[in-house]
Amino acid sequence: MISPYIDTESLSSSNLTQNDLAWLSFASAFNVPSKAWLNALTTLNVPLIELVSELKQLPKGDELVSRISYTRVNDALQWRDVTQQRHIITFDSPLYPDALKQLSNPPLVLFVKGDPTFLNRPQIAIVGSRRATHYGTALAEEFARCLSAKGLTITSGLATGIDSAAHKGGIVGQGKTVAVTGTGPDVCYPARNKALANDIVYKKGAIVTEFFPSVGPKAWHFPRRNRIIAALSLGTLVVEAKIKSGTLITANLAADLGKEVFAVPGNVSHAYSEGCHWLIQQGAKLVTNINDILDEITFEPLGRDENTFIDNQKSEVNNLATDKLLASVDYDITAIDVIAQRNAITVQKAMALLLEYELRGFVAAVPGGYVKLRGK
Repeated sequence: MISPYIDTESLSSSNLTQNDLAWLSFASAFNVPSKAWLNALTTLNVPLIELVSELKQLPKGDELVSRISYTRVNDALQWRDVTQQRHIITFDSPLYPDALKQLSNPPLVLFVKGDPTFLNRPQIAIVGSRRATHYGTALAEEFARCLSAKGLTITSGLATGIDSAAHKGGIVGQGKTVAVTGTGPDVCYPARNKALANDIVYKKGAIVTEFFPSVGPKAWHFPRRNRIIAALSLGTLVVEAKIKSGTLITANLAADLGKEVFAVPGNVSHAYSEGCHWLIQQGAKLVTNINDILDEITFEPLGRDENTFIDNQKSEVNNLATDKLLASVDYDITAIDVIAQRNAITVQKAMALLLEYELRGFVAAVPGGYVKLRGK
């Protein structure tokens, strides 16, 4: 039965069911863990929409009911009603990602802006420091771009630094990008990423949160956000992170869930490399190009004719094989100054250009310079 406190007009216009309303009501009780509602459902074995009226049979059942905020529920319905790009995905919806149900306290409701189907597509999380170096952000963006081109959705947390770079790279490929936030769906944090958030939505990606409209950022929100990032993804790639950081929380959550953890090595004297090196010591896979990631995961490319995909890849390889820069790298170690001299460019420019070849697996950086990988 629909509560008399609910704006039924908003409910009808939002194309939501009474079951959706029930999940929204449970989720609105911020201080009640989701497993309390799920356990109650299992214990009472009643239809979802009858749970509230039957909770009095359980110890502290009345306390659970008292935590429901119908004001939050109405706010959610009104938020959803503004545009077709806004979605409320409840726990038993076909669009709800099965990957999240493995969490001990899965979100009962997800608020999504953009295309909700990306929540169920093969994803790789790319996370790292908010205060990343220029090298780190360039690397994250290029990794994201190349992985998205392969059909993987790039998932991150819409923070500054590595997260932003990952979203920018992912958005240009067929895999697109998913941003998981620690605020309500109508609050952009940090505010400087508002343009990026708009790009994600309008370029067919998605922004997702478990927090109700008007909820601002709080410190405890971000570990909750991180567990969603880790659970949604096939694996998590860390690019620059300190030992004590939210990034490592995400990586550890991924490992606890049995997901792959990848880390990019860096300068041993730089604080932002410490987290990556620690993860590698703990068993994370050291990554120097996207093949190191693709070798460890299995997924189906999305929305592409396989023959066209293979032809495009072959064409790309042929073009690169005749490229002057690539040709200037030998199968033995070639010093960077030699490569720069052969191409009449500066060392800095040569290193920047070689980064793309390295990410695509055509060359590898080694002590003393670069080597061309055999078979490429």
